[in-house]
Amino acid sequence: MKKSVLILCTGNSCRSQIAEGFLRSFDSTLEVFSAGTKPADSVHPLAVKVMREEWIDISLYKPKSVDEFLQKPFDYVVTVCDAANESCPLFTGTVEHRLHIGFDDPAEAIGTQEEKLAVFRRVRDEINQRFRKFYNDNLNAK
Repeated sequence: MKKSVLILCTGNSCRSQIAEGFLRSFDSTLEVFSAGTKPADSVHPLAVKVMREEWIDISLYKPKSVDEFLQKPFDYVVTVCDAANESCPLFTGTVEHRLHIGFDDPAEAIGTQEEKLAVFRRVRDEINQRFRKFYNDNLNAK
């Protein structure tokens, strides 16, 4: 049976979109969605850029509200906000497992374009590593 995963953060423009892209790339049979409590207007252009460097295209992804998913049951809901600086969204729908895997918000990066890109790449690589472990530990049918 297909496993379903919902990845939540606040704006659904960077971290959750990157995590969705990686999970989809690990296993095309997964049902993967991402959403936010206050969805941005679009996916952050630097998130799209750093994912292209990994050969993953998230340019057509759109930020979505968590409200769209409240009627759908999920095997896993994973929050990716940085709990120290943000209030993590609470998913009130039906969930088998709730996890928190927190990351800095790369959209908060300041400095030159290259300095911002460095933060996006660091967060992207952390998301890749930690979601690969999450996938291997929980979703990969052994």
